[in-house]
Amino acid sequence: MLVLTRKSQETVVVGGADGVDRLLTVTVLEIGAGKVKLGFEAPDAVPVHRGEIWERIRAARPPPGPVDGLAAVDGD
Repeated sequence: MLVLTRKSQETVVVGGADGVDRLLTVTVLEIGAGKVKLGFEAPDAVPVHRGEIWERIRAARPPPGPVDGLAAVDGD
């Protein structure tokens, strides 16, 4: 886990595989009363969810099957 300290209105940018394309920008909008308000900017193709919503989406998906064209390999 990367841990960063940011002040209000400061940002963190998450880049693509080449390190140049921007996938996600997170901006600290407000700090106070034990809460931090964050703003997220991402291309439409990049889904952004709260953690508990992401877990529900993941739990609702069927488990992944074997890769197409490859048989499952037994560990014996």
